[in-house]
Amino acid sequence: MASDSDQIEKKILLRATRARVWRALTDSKEFGSWFGMRFDAPFAAGAIMRGTLVPTAVDDEIGSLQRPYEGRTVEFTIDRIEPERLFSFRWHPFAIELGVDYSKEATTLIVFELEEAPKGGVVLTVRESGFDHIPLERRAKAFASNDGGWAMQMKLVEKFLAQST
Repeated sequence: MASDSDQIEKKILLRATRARVWRALTDSKEFGSWFGMRFDAPFAAGAIMRGTLVPTAVDDEIGSLQRPYEGRTVEFTIDRIEPERLFSFRWHPFAIELGVDYSKEATTLIVFELEEAPKGGVVLTVRESGFDHIPLERRAKAFASNDGGWAMQMKLVEKFLAQST
């Protein structure tokens, strides 16, 4: 069982169809638009993706918080794609310092799960786990940053879906 410091979990009820939410999560261009990354290839299980950080297209305030990191590259590996149910990838959390090689560090696992809401819409759960394997000197900062980051990302995907549905 994961410790309180090992896992972040956020949930949101989205007023969109399951297919629409799925596309926002798994179409690399749509994902990048709300998340704040640009990709040159589609997501595919096992693919190593390199995303360039760009301000989100759906919220100017959050985009301004992302702007200082614009142009940096984030690498992650697509883990699983189970249509309209589960999408997951691995990355190095809060790996944003220029000149630092994070490749020898453990990655965390990000899992997006979709389930129908009893009264309509879709419940999206995002879970990031594996922080207990991040080097101690970075662990607390990476956890805190990503905890706040996932809260913002849930608002961004909700706003993206409201604007594009």
